[in-house]
Amino acid sequence: MGAEHVFLCRGAKVRVRGDGEIEVLTEPAVRYCPFVEAFYGIRHIDRGAVERIVRLKMEKFGFCRPCRRFDFGLIVPFGSSEIISTCMRKGLLDCAVTVCEGAGTVLAWEPGLVQGIGAIMTGVLETSPMREVVSYVREHGGEPLDSSSARIDQVSGVEKAISMGFKRIAVTVIGPMAEDVVKLRELEAENPGVKIAIFSTCNTLVRPEQAEVLREADVVCASASEHVRAIVGPKAIMQMGVSIPVFVMTELGKTLALSYLTDVRASLVVFRARMPYIVEEKQPVLHKGGHEIQGNA
Repeated sequence: MGAEHVFLCRGAKVRVRGDGEIEVLTEPAVRYCPFVEAFYGIRHIDRGAVERIVRLKMEKFGFCRPCRRFDFGLIVPFGSSEIISTCMRKGLLDCAVTVCEGAGTVLAWEPGLVQGIGAIMTGVLETSPMREVVSYVREHGGEPLDSSSARIDQVSGVEKAISMGFKRIAVTVIGPMAEDVVKLRELEAENPGVKIAIFSTCNTLVRPEQAEVLREADVVCASASEHVRAIVGPKAIMQMGVSIPVFVMTELGKTLALSYLTDVRASLVVFRARMPYIVEEKQPVLHKGGHEIQGNA
C-alpha cells in the first residue's frame, strides 16, 4: 500500500492511501472560501469538493505521491512559506522547520526548498516516509527530523536546528498543535541568542483557548476561524490581507512581513486601522457548527 497521509483540508480530515485512494473522513468546516473560489473555481465546499481539491493537487503537483513537485514560485499572497523563504533569501532567517508529507518535520536551510514544501501544503496531521521525497529534501538543502518514521514534531525540529548551530529559526505550527507555541517560547528562553519566528497556520478549527495561545506567535493566519479573528486579531500590530487575514503579532513578525512586502509586485494599500480590519462580505463562510467539526484533531 505504501505511505499514508492524514491532513486537514477546509476543516475536513482527509486520508490519502498509498494507492492514491482519497478518503474524506469528516465534513468540511468551511462552506465558502474566497481563495478556493479563485484558485479552484469552487464556490460551495462539501465532501465532494474537498475530494476534488485533493485530487487536483495530487494530479497537478504530485501531492502525497512519490512524484511530488517542489518547483514553485510565490503562490499564496502573504503565505507563511512565501514570507519565510523571502526572508531567508534576504538573510533575516537561517533555517525553517516545516512539515512535508512523505518526510514529516523537515529542517530546511535553502529558501527554495521551504517554498517548494509550503506552496501546496495543508495541515498535515500524520504522514509516513516516501523515499523519493526524503531524497529530494536531502539533495536540496534540508534534512528530515526522522526519515525512518517521518514523524511530525516541530519542537524537536527546532531543538535539532539549535543543536546544528542555527540562531534565527522560523517554524510553522498548525492550529491543532497550538500548544507548541508555548513550548517553543520556553525553548527560546532557554537558549540565549536564539530567535524563533513562529508562524501559526491552518487555524480553521482552533478552539477559543487555543486562539489565546496563538497570540504568542509572531505571525498568525486567521484561516476561516472566527475565534482567531475575535481573539488574536485585536492584539495584532499589523494585518496583511482582508478575506483571509494574516495577523502580525510581534516586532520580529513585523520586520519579516515588511521585508517580504518589498518583494510583492502587486499593488498595495497601507492605512491605519483598528485591528482586526474585517470586511464581512469577503470572509470565508463556515458550515453551521463548523468550529466544532473534529475540533479535537
